[in-house]
Amino acid sequence: MTVYPFAIHLGPLALTGYGLMMMVAFLMAGWAIQLDLRGRGLDEDYAADIVIAGVIGGLVGAKLWYVALTGDPDMLFRRAGFVWYGGFLGAVAAILLNGWRRRVPARYTAEICAAPLALGYALGRVGCFLVNDDYGIPTSLPWGMKFPEGLPPSTVGNLQQAGVHFPLLTDPMQVVAVHPTQVYETAIMLFVFWWLWRRRDHRHGIGWLWAWYMVLAGAERFLVEFLRAKDDRLSWLAPFSLAQATSVLIMIVGGLLLYKLREPAGAGGGGGAPTPPESLRPKEVALRGSA
Repeated sequence: MTVYPFAIHLGPLALTGYGLMMMVAFLMAGWAIQLDLRGRGLDEDYAADIVIAGVIGGLVGAKLWYVALTGDPDMLFRRAGFVWYGGFLGAVAAILLNGWRRRVPARYTAEICAAPLALGYALGRVGCFLVNDDYGIPTSLPWGMKFPEGLPPSTVGNLQQAGVHFPLLTDPMQVVAVHPTQVYETAIMLFVFWWLWRRRDHRHGIGWLWAWYMVLAGAERFLVEFLRAKDDRLSWLAPFSLAQATSVLIMIVGGLLLYKLREPAGAGGGGGAPTPPESLRPKEVALRGSA
């Protein structure tokens, strides 16, 4: 199957599939956060605060991480060049900083962001597919896809630069079928979203859902990296990539949090107080309480 980039041209401007799906991802994640806040009887406006902070922090973090990896400061001023883990860390920092501004404990913010973040990531990977980016290594499977106009095109030459070996005298301009790893990630993370969403009423410590997100998202990224066409394999940790090393650290932290938060909320052993923070009470309730 041959796939071409999706874009909507509006005169001199072009709305790419990536930009469109990133917008959809943030909107859907924000909507899911709003639904969760409503179900908990908390201030729904906090969802908009989280989304705005996530957009700004995510874009800045993703760009800075890419510049740090490439050592090319000129990439700061180009449309291309974003790294998901940089965006993840930047968004987390911005969202937690905003939560601190609103006097919301970090664990409450993390709890309500866990499932929506999985949803947003799944939809964002659809955007990667629509611009033919972040694909995998060559495959002969029936669902292998060719990206002749990808970022970059899935040619022998480009795949060789990513560390894929081909027989001698293979035409470097030949377009080959590769694993659509973007689709794999979308399917897996939609399942993770469903699994986490169904467990919002758990009785563990506040932040338990976030701990599970770290474990599941880290495992997903660690496994899919084996199929990704990447040029960031670590020579001192071959055959693993930088993303895999980061994934392992995230899974370890998530596992430690799962152990710490295994007790029911409010119980001894770090379960955390089950009472929602005062700053997240709906405004009309807070006004009545202070009257």
